[in-house]
Amino acid sequence: MSVRVRRVYEPPESGDGVRVLVDRLWPRGLAKDAARVDEWPKAMTPSTELRRWYHAGEGSYEEFAGRYEAELAEPEAAGLLDHVRDLAREGTVTLLTASKDPESSHAAVLARLLRD
Repeated sequence: MSVRVRRVYEPPESGDGVRVLVDRLWPRGLAKDAARVDEWPKAMTPSTELRRWYHAGEGSYEEFAGRYEAELAEPEAAGLLDHVRDLAREGTVTLLTASKDPESSHAAVLARLLRD
């Protein structure tokens, strides 16, 4: 199973496989055709409330990750997570995020859950 995390602003690569945007909002200044996004499962992204809470600096990354995992346990998000996991079993999946630090973002949480 191959799951990658990349910034959506980086040019697509041939080894990206299925490109999945994991942000709730479309990245600023990026044309949809340039992003080459294959899937955009918005219900699998952090809720607006959780995203705002984390970006306000009110909690640690570990607390954010725990809250996000709880959101991913909800039926709709869990179903989408299973779908992306199935895609990863078939080939490479690249999780795309606009986050400046993808390794400390929700994309890293998703990648870990998909790999486990």
